[in-house]
Amino acid sequence: MEQSSIGMFDSGVGGLTVLKEVEKELPQENIIYLGDTKRFPYGSKSKESIIQLTQKGIEFLTSQNVKVIVIACGTATSQALEEKKKKYRIPIIGIIDGTVQYIKKKEDLRKIGVIATSGTIRSRGWEKKLKEQIPDIEVKSKACPLLAPMAEEGWTNNEIARLTIREYLKDMHDIDALILGCTHYPLFEPLIKEELKNKVEIIHTGKLISQQLKELLKGLGEESVEKKAGTQIYLTDRETNFIQVASVLMENREIAKKIEEVQI
Repeated sequence: MEQSSIGMFDSGVGGLTVLKEVEKELPQENIIYLGDTKRFPYGSKSKESIIQLTQKGIEFLTSQNVKVIVIACGTATSQALEEKKKKYRIPIIGIIDGTVQYIKKKEDLRKIGVIATSGTIRSRGWEKKLKEQIPDIEVKSKACPLLAPMAEEGWTNNEIARLTIREYLKDMHDIDALILGCTHYPLFEPLIKEELKNKVEIIHTGKLISQQLKELLKGLGEESVEKKAGTQIYLTDRETNFIQVASVLMENREIAKKIEEVQI
């Protein structure tokens, strides 16, 4: 890959929901994606472990000479991003800030639901950022620890998934918008919309981070103008359901050809 690549990092397949949006928004850009499938899931790990794992991911991506890093993982964003931004000169962004700025501009969104991993909810990362920028906002948070593992298994549109979504969202019917605070959760978006009956705005962080990334690259003068060479995917363990789920999500049956295993 060229030096002009965007680096992206997640614990598994969830970050592909961000990758897909970035490819739409920035079709000319090369992307290097790292999925730490060997150590998935991150949501149940301690903050110290998440910081260490995020460090490993960033070190790998910087070794590939990327120009910017996107932490496409809600857990790593909420618990490791701020610390790592201070350590590296390379721009590093996560899934929270762009989403908060979007909500700040929408005056009709003042009662917000957040669903995320246990680690993210425990960190109160979303709540802190939202209330820092919008003091009068009301935030209702819910840990949904089963969803990311189910997504990795490809269980995103069956009766088990439907019942799980119903249980997790039973107290989320009186909100203005729901933030999908883990990048695995857009895989359940049809079921979430069905449960909330389209009365609640569903906020897909991948769409917002792709716009934030475009603005960042433009501001840095780092936009690629040459023809895109492609997207390269690295996994820390290929013996997972990543390829099966990814081929459906990315609508690319040849995605396995883009995947290499790497030890970090």
